[in-house]
Amino acid sequence: MSDIVISRQHEKSLADARQAAERLAVKLQGKFDLAYAWEGDTLRFTRPGVSGELMLHEKEATLRIRLGFLLNAVRPAVEREVHRYFDENFTA
Repeated sequence: MSDIVISRQHEKSLADARQAAERLAVKLQGKFDLAYAWEGDTLRFTRPGVSGELMLHEKEATLRIRLGFLLNAVRPAVEREVHRYFDENFTA
């Protein structure tokens, strides 16, 4: 397994951060058949070959993605998309 961990400071309220995370989860669920569930302020997600969580804090969001062996080849593309998502949704 290969882990991607990205943290970003933000200026959103926790409620607004949660709404941004929910929009992403719904989009990924439709596009990649990703299952997700909230546990407090942590969004956990999974699908074959991928699992992870987006942990929301008052002024920081941390995303951890675990890629299975077969998906390790697309790691650079996944990291680019994650950075783009953070740039659009969690800027300080």
